[in-house]
Amino acid sequence: MVISICANLTAPLPGSYIFHHFLSLIITTFFTSLIHISGVRQCKYAGQSVRVVPIRILTVGKKRSPGVQLIVDEYVRKLNHYCTVDDVQIRSNPRNASDARAQVDDEDTAMMNIIRSDDWVVMLDENGQDIGSEQMAELVGDAGNTGASRLSFCIGGPYGHGRQLRERANISIKLSTLVLNHQIALLVLMEQLYRSWTILKGQKYHH
Repeated sequence: MVISICANLTAPLPGSYIFHHFLSLIITTFFTSLIHISGVRQCKYAGQSVRVVPIRILTVGKKRSPGVQLIVDEYVRKLNHYCTVDDVQIRSNPRNASDARAQVDDEDTAMMNIIRSDDWVVMLDENGQDIGSEQMAELVGDAGNTGASRLSFCIGGPYGHGRQLRERANISIKLSTLVLNHQIALLVLMEQLYRSWTILKGQKYHH
């Protein structure tokens, strides 16, 4: 099923409105089921006031499909009720390098040029810390206590992250034990950030 979804994401999407709602339902259902499987731990900030930090999401990849962009835009609108969200796309292989190592280095440099010295940087990586939704909410809440001016989430390209970002990241997390297409990873991250804020606000979306 994952392979089929990833393939569809790279194709033109007639009827993208229907696709948008279908894929959104898949994402929400899938991660709600994971919550119940892994167990729920109460977030230490649930229902409390936390310092709001703007969020920036940096994603390396090719041009997004219309269906993916629709869902991203929807979650940006939802998240804007809680904090400002900046969705930044970085072109994969910006200098058309023929070597994979050089490609990673170029993408790494492009990402580092955007990250500020006072950002709290979260690197999404398959070898990162395995966290649940309650812990993601705590991560968002904790960011407000770091003194950072912005919370930056970084999604790498097809060959992963480079050395500079790995050294700069304040924390490395993974969204799933599955290896996710970067567009799927983006959608999952957006949904989990929205879920995090509903947890922090004590709202009924998360159960």
